[in-house]
Amino acid sequence: MNNEVLNAGADPMGAAIYDYHFNGDADTLIVHSSMFEDDEIPVPDLFRSFEDMPDLEQIALEEARGRILDVGAGSGCHSIALSEMGKEAVAVDISPLSVEVMCDRGVDARQINLYDESFTEKFDTVLMLMNGTGIIGTLENMPAFFRRIRELLAPDGCVLIDSSDLRYLFEEEDGSLMIDLADDYYGLLDYQMEYKGVKGEPFDWLYVDFDTLAFYAEENGFCAELVAEGEHYDYLARLKDVSCVDRD
Repeated sequence: MNNEVLNAGADPMGAAIYDYHFNGDADTLIVHSSMFEDDEIPVPDLFRSFEDMPDLEQIALEEARGRILDVGAGSGCHSIALSEMGKEAVAVDISPLSVEVMCDRGVDARQINLYDESFTEKFDTVLMLMNGTGIIGTLENMPAFFRRIRELLAPDGCVLIDSSDLRYLFEEEDGSLMIDLADDYYGLLDYQMEYKGVKGEPFDWLYVDFDTLAFYAEENGFCAELVAEGEHYDYLARLKDVSCVDRD
């Protein structure tokens, strides 16, 4: 996995966040995928307050403890909510424009890729929300993800991460699943962002069911706990290094 960050000229989501914050409005942020029709992300939703967040996000923020790393922080809404709760958070994102906005909003924000090994700080909670498993990219990247997380976690630290099981997209009326087992994992999508005619680079984005996440966690020396389930196949999980759990 690479440890690259974006430049401002190829940062569609960051540009939308920047416009909304500094200009009070933003154009349409479009999401392209080879698997689905084009979709739009409502930019104001990226600035939501704690009260407007889904239940799983609220639970994750309440569960977060100690020194917190907010991964893929965007506009910084989670870090701001944590600060309002009296908690300490460091926000990281690969988007330079998003980081500029977060800094202007008073967030301790850094333009850093999660996989950049020069980033060596330790955290009690690593927070990965808004389908946090997406950053993993593919199932093949799971070992690299868990290795990196182990490097970032303080003793007895944990990851709070959310995702969704996309099986509902393949369900027939009788409850059977129309999934080609010879094809790629059904939760693997490709996305490309577009804003004001500027398209970013395509990227892989992983939605993973809890059982699959738990399997890869065990394979890589972690345990996965199901913290809460949402109303539509979504869930919040806690990941802990088994070597730390065994010492409890």
